[in-house]
Amino acid sequence: MPNNDHEDLGRYVDAVAEPGGLAGLGRLTEAISGMESRRAAIIRQLRQAQTASWEEIGQACGMTRQGATRRWSKALHAGSFGSQAEAYQRGRPPYPLSAVEWLVPRQARRVVDLGAGTGKFTRLLADAKLDVVAVEPSADMRAQFAAALPRVPVHEGTAERIPLPDSSVDAVVAAQAWHWADPALAVPEVARVLRPGGTLGLVWNMRDNSEHWVALLDNILHQHTRSEIDTEPPIGEPFGAPERTEIRWKHTLTPAGLLDMVASRSYVIVLPEAERAQLLGEVRELLGSHPELRGRDEITMPYVTRCTRLRRP
Repeated sequence: MPNNDHEDLGRYVDAVAEPGGLAGLGRLTEAISGMESRRAAIIRQLRQAQTASWEEIGQACGMTRQGATRRWSKALHAGSFGSQAEAYQRGRPPYPLSAVEWLVPRQARRVVDLGAGTGKFTRLLADAKLDVVAVEPSADMRAQFAAALPRVPVHEGTAERIPLPDSSVDAVVAAQAWHWADPALAVPEVARVLRPGGTLGLVWNMRDNSEHWVALLDNILHQHTRSEIDTEPPIGEPFGAPERTEIRWKHTLTPAGLLDMVASRSYVIVLPEAERAQLLGEVRELLGSHPELRGRDEITMPYVTRCTRLRRP
């Protein structure tokens, strides 16, 4: 950066932080947050357009390729769902009712659904007559949520920043969402909003690859990247020992719904457009050629729902 640019940047920083003290610190923090969001948006554009490698992005940010990947790759995936919110709502499966019955204690009354998305798991909580509050970072996903569940409040927030008072809920659940959280920040934040004796419940729907066509589908989906979700993540204090269970069930959907499910996966959303179109074409080919799928109006997808629950003392 030329010296003149350094001087201009220094004057801008001084102006934002003026007159110092807590007020100046607050303004400077807000400005840094805005710049960080803008930097992340530029990185997302560069990666989606394939106009810069992670190594080049790292150099521009004053860090290594590995450092840049660790810092932004997960965030880009986590923030990608908004662009496919409608496909997510159409194509993602619900959850078995027994998952709610196992994860949420009978005595619980007020429950937070973290990373609620379009409300797939929230609907089951609401149907169970629980007082539910949803938290979701994506505005597009919140819009889909509000249309599907207009009577359930949904707030902007994350597992690391839950917009609720201390000791205000009996249970916190995260359905298909905890793997996006930073546990160093999320675990104490969840503990903060839970009442003593409250529970944290984690749940993931995983496709059952023991069925031949599902294994073929997964090979197509993960041809560019294969990152396995840890469905038994360590949580630690202040929570006690985890309890775990698996629920096997089947979800019926249409071929169009299966394509929506594929299109709403984060690792598909972030692909360059040509690679994404090719992948979706391969899924269509599988739908048209496999004997268990060809000519079917409905498809039965086998799932294993993995649940973890932990209690706060």
